[in-house]
Amino acid sequence: MNKDNAGGFMSPDELQVIQETIETESLGSAAQKIQEYFEQLDKTELHIAVTGVSGKGKSTFVNAIRGLGDEDEGSAPTGVVETTMEPTPYHHPNYPNVTFWDLPGIGRETFSADQFLDKVGFHRYDFFIIISSERFTSHDANLGKAIQKMGKHFYFIRSKIDESLRAKRVRKSNYDEKATLDQIRQDCISGLQKFGVGAPKVFLISSFELDKYDFPQLQEAMEKELPKEKRHVFLLALPNLSVSVYQRKKELLQANIWKLALLSATVAAVPIPGLGFGVDVKLLAKEINKYKKAFGLDEASLKHLSKQVNVPVLELKKATRSGFDGDITDGMVIKMLAKVAGGELIVPGKEKREMTMSDFSNETGKTFSSMLSKLAGGGLMAAKEHLSCFVGIGTVAAGGIAFWVTRSMLKSCLEKLAEDAHCVMVRAFPNEGREQAHI
Repeated sequence: MNKDNAGGFMSPDELQVIQETIETESLGSAAQKIQEYFEQLDKTELHIAVTGVSGKGKSTFVNAIRGLGDEDEGSAPTGVVETTMEPTPYHHPNYPNVTFWDLPGIGRETFSADQFLDKVGFHRYDFFIIISSERFTSHDANLGKAIQKMGKHFYFIRSKIDESLRAKRVRKSNYDEKATLDQIRQDCISGLQKFGVGAPKVFLISSFELDKYDFPQLQEAMEKELPKEKRHVFLLALPNLSVSVYQRKKELLQANIWKLALLSATVAAVPIPGLGFGVDVKLLAKEINKYKKAFGLDEASLKHLSKQVNVPVLELKKATRSGFDGDITDGMVIKMLAKVAGGELIVPGKEKREMTMSDFSNETGKTFSSMLSKLAGGGLMAAKEHLSCFVGIGTVAAGGIAFWVTRSMLKSCLEKLAEDAHCVMVRAFPNEGREQAHI
């Protein structure tokens, strides 16, 4: 299946509903269902619980995975002494529907896993992260077993791995980092198994170097085990630390392009002078700004990255090639649509651009629905008489042009911003960027 058709988490069943709606009602009804789909995405919440013995790096992890330093505004307070007495929510700065909960420490002698989970509101959380900077204790193991018994996922994180490696490096003349990491991981697994945890998932991380060690594997494990309706928001909120993350974000966003194009051309579409068709410009500007935020190219994300890697913001911006500096405005969207309509916008990395407007016009006899079927990968076979629902568009041809131009423009913007993200990562993390494949 083509990645920019029915991907994302709109299932074949959902696509079937839209197809049947077009065939039995109108294209406008199908667009309404797509609009409801996007509204549901915006409402989807994700709650992640982070706990463990006091002073082992819980709060620092909560800050790091949200892209914040311990001193940044909105960061969770850190310290050796337990600073968390009640479950405390910390929202992701770019995706407030994603909440990390810093739970109280579990190091008390009288600790009871069942009572603890009841006290912190077990059913609120989608999954749990149990952190320790040394060996995991019986409290950690009992908590994991209690969570497992109640049917939720959890992950053991061995934190401060950079400090452990530094200590080993000083003490051992024949130091081997990979062998040391393997030994630490196996020691953690063996210890948890002795406490009765079956097949424990242990990830070695440093909250100050999330691009290293097991954090990429942790990301993938959490994403894979989430319900499909939660994966979208989780993936977008992930720190941009590897080409793999950028690529998965790109595929996720690309899967929705044809839906946005259809929605823009049908709901609240406004004719654009000189182009002969109408689109929802504000919707498109919002979507492209969402691309920038997802790839960490918005101003706030670049400032934090600059602080993290000690590279000036201006230098990071110089690495980009798209010219999309600042927020995308309605005027910028109209100019980009005009370029596509004139056949001037070329998708980066392609020897030839996609079908030109003259190509489109020459394909006589094609209805909008047949073009939609071709571009969306089949399935949306609407009758020609159902195409009259386009707001502000007088003909089937104009509706088809609006869809094609919008889709081409969004695809080009996504390609360019994904390329920018890769260039910024190479500048910020030279080793990571050069070792990974180009996106």
